[in-house]
Amino acid sequence: QVQLVESGGGLVQAGGSLRLSCAASGSIFSIISINAMGWYRQAPGKQRELVARITSGGSTNYVDSAKGRFTISRGNAKNTVYLQMNSLKPEDTAVYFCHMATTTDYWGQGTQVTVSS
Repeated sequence: QVQLVESGGGLVQAGGSLRLSCAASGSIFSIISINAMGWYRQAPGKQRELVARITSGGSTNYVDSAKGRFTISRGNAKNTVYLQMNSLKPEDTAVYFCHMATTTDYWGQGTQVTVSS
């Protein structure tokens, strides 16, 4: 079994910053290749949406609302991914989920990000 473990969520005032981290653990030896890793979020009453994604080749894409404020990056270990979030807004409040795309999709348990106005 492969698990994605997220950390770094919390409560922050508008304009503040948070850094989310995600690392795969467990039977990672079973993963032949990672196509992409990313972060999704889901706010109450809304659908889950892609926030940022980075491919194995290093290509990135972001939801329009995150462009210029968030930065996704991968760690030295290819099974880790980070999301640096700056200039946070109340509308960024959501549960953030880490995602890893291989031949199987893996999801983290989610970490709450709350931005107060």
